[in-house]
Amino acid sequence: MIEVSGLRMSYDGFEAVQGVDLRVSRGEIFTFLGPNGAGKTTTVEILEGHRKRTAGDVRVLGEDPERADRWWRSRVGVVLQSSRVEPQLTVRECLELYAGYYSAPRSVQEVIELVGLKKRSEVRCGHLSGGQQRRVDVALALIGDPELVFLDEPTTGFDPAARRSAWEMIDGLRQLGKTVFLTTHYMDEAEALADRIVVIKAGVIVAEGTPTTLGGRDRAAYQITFSLPEGVEIDELPVASARELDQSGKVLIESGQVMPTLRSLSDWAIGHQYNISDLLVRRPALEDVYLALTEAPK
Repeated sequence: MIEVSGLRMSYDGFEAVQGVDLRVSRGEIFTFLGPNGAGKTTTVEILEGHRKRTAGDVRVLGEDPERADRWWRSRVGVVLQSSRVEPQLTVRECLELYAGYYSAPRSVQEVIELVGLKKRSEVRCGHLSGGQQRRVDVALALIGDPELVFLDEPTTGFDPAARRSAWEMIDGLRQLGKTVFLTTHYMDEAEALADRIVVIKAGVIVAEGTPTTLGGRDRAAYQITFSLPEGVEIDELPVASARELDQSGKVLIESGQVMPTLRSLSDWAIGHQYNISDLLVRRPALEDVYLALTEAPK
């Protein structure tokens, strides 16, 4: 669906995108992550055909977006980071208006139901909540029945319940056979939705993988944390690698062999009749990996 090789973009001598290579397969939710100023928005705008590149080869749906025609644009849906729908039109009227721009649009009623606005279809867009207006944005991107959908931070400003509901809607696009190019700053969103993640930093791709494998996350040491029992010093623990996280008595143990470490710790606690009620075992979270990949050196 998308093939990018050696993409470069310069502004007055500043190279915002430096030789980016990307490949997006049909039917996947591809997630593009990066801090502000990393070149993420510039790259997406080039893929959407809204910005001309300095150099590189770009193919989206088999065409160069710079020279794409109206037929190509009808096959691409875009949800911008922020937009404003016609406030005086109802949801249905708005979709009917935009459906008229396409030769073979989806059913207006079908799209209304797909984005979860069936009960609000006769409400004027200006009277919708922020989350409901965002659903209208997605509906407008889908009304032309596109093959590829760009979602630029689609849940920014949503409360947790609205975000979860939006995730279900986005996952439903995959069930329809759509390819989704998603940008987000929420790591839980990327983890919940992405088939594959690419991270860009300072105009360069620094990592690629699934939510599980990104940055070697699947090979990272397990992190075991718990609070020391009252009156116990850290050097009394049966694991030499334990270290204190802070002054609260919280302890961290990093281990590549988690089961032997847990057995040693549990045998010690049972033998001394200590109760460790807050013990937690995890591998680094996706957010931990992302921050390690993108944080500037100190």
